[in-house]
Amino acid sequence: MPLRLPDKLPAIDILKNENIFVIDNSRATTQDIRPLKIVILNLMPLKITTETDLIRLLSNTPLQIDINFMKLKSHKPKNTPIKHMMMFYKDFDTLKRQNFDGMIITGAPIETLEYEDVEYWDEITRIFDWAHSHVTSTLYICWAAQAGLWYFHNVPKHPLPKKMFGIFKQMPLKPHLPLFRGFDDVFCMPQSRHTEVRREDIVKHEELDIIAESRESGVGIVMARDGRDIFVTGHLEYAPETLDKEYRRDRGKRDDVEMPVNYYRDDNPDNPPLVTWRAHANLLFSNWINYYVYQETPYNIDDIR
Repeated sequence: MPLRLPDKLPAIDILKNENIFVIDNSRATTQDIRPLKIVILNLMPLKITTETDLIRLLSNTPLQIDINFMKLKSHKPKNTPIKHMMMFYKDFDTLKRQNFDGMIITGAPIETLEYEDVEYWDEITRIFDWAHSHVTSTLYICWAAQAGLWYFHNVPKHPLPKKMFGIFKQMPLKPHLPLFRGFDDVFCMPQSRHTEVRREDIVKHEELDIIAESRESGVGIVMARDGRDIFVTGHLEYAPETLDKEYRRDRGKRDDVEMPVNYYRDDNPDNPPLVTWRAHANLLFSNWINYYVYQETPYNIDDIR
């Protein structure tokens, strides 16, 4: 898919080296196509890494997609150059007058905080509300999934005695859904979190549908509003080496983080990871773009309600 990206975004050269088709704005403006507009609220500390991971997964349909990056006014990133943020990100107040076909809200390493103690809680809940009337479908990832389930549906999160860390088999509970078109009976999902949402809390809400689940890691994916809200508790977007980097960062520093399970070949951290989630990650993002964004969004983007 020709992804339409801001000129000079670092991910462009990285992904071109991976043989992924991307185009910059200069070329995109010569094509007579109404591109899908996707906005990414990137809450992860390593912005460039997360940008690249998500763009990689958005590259597998024949649709042209115009990618926009949103930032928060109430939070200043510590691990990304200011120049990068100024060049490629716009704050919510700048973007809120626009409509978007799709939105992705990433995780953030803050899940042990109470929601109301998060410095940008007020701002992000305004963004949650805005998305319900300005975006056709929103994909919430990891902490954002927990936060969205709490804000809209009062589904609490619960602390875990040790980090849910590794690759876990998920079972689609409603395999007929377009989101799972082409899926096998099970698929793998990376998890990296210290808290969880629980089935018994979610099933109290008729408006919520648990559509994927794991015996080991619990609730995998929840859907609401016929797919206009999709909550993914894990990190299908993770690159092969991401869990390894997290493990080596925390090893010896935290007593609640063990070696990621089902990840290293022969469960040996001296070996490279065995990648088991990439194909289904690509398929899920493609299905989301095709069936929940492209097929549902109005041609006139101003008609999104």
